[in-house]
Amino acid sequence: MSRRARAGCAAAAALAIAAIAVVSITTSGSHAGTPALPAARSFTLPVLGHPGEKISLAAFAGRPVIVNFFASWCPPCKRETPTLARFYRESGGRIAMIGVDSNDKARQALRFVRSAGVGYPVGSDPFPAATTISYGVYGLPQTFFLNARHQVVKRIFGAVTIRELGQAVTLMDKGWRPGPAAAAGSGQNPG
Repeated sequence: MSRRARAGCAAAAALAIAAIAVVSITTSGSHAGTPALPAARSFTLPVLGHPGEKISLAAFAGRPVIVNFFASWCPPCKRETPTLARFYRESGGRIAMIGVDSNDKARQALRFVRSAGVGYPVGSDPFPAATTISYGVYGLPQTFFLNARHQVVKRIFGAVTIRELGQAVTLMDKGWRPGPAAAAGSGQNPG
């Protein structure tokens, strides 16, 4: 490899490290002098398996929310989704969660979420997957952890583990206590 090529690789690596540092700072807390947390994009999607019904991020106003982007055709999603479903069930409704099924066939997606035991609402984001793209998701699965003001406190690329879910929920919950409306939940489910 030539000296110029090595210098180019080193510069690219330095830029990647700087970008990671910026993302880490942006999503790591609210100390004086650190940038504000990025706001999650609002969305409204048709509820998978319920024609005419909609799910929106706004329906969870004032509550921390986990937003998971997945598809039935995605191998890591097939491993991850049962974990998310179990975590949601074990939280007893304390955790708000929205699945976003991206670029998928509705019939296959519905079969997939039912077989995985998903009890949280799932929105359908078919091609061209405008919501998925607006979140900057270009690989699946990806999970966003939003605080009660719907700011992104953490983003996980790839399949999330139970341990990562627990750690991220701790970040989401800082300063939040459920009120009567939040404890009741949204009443929406995927089928």
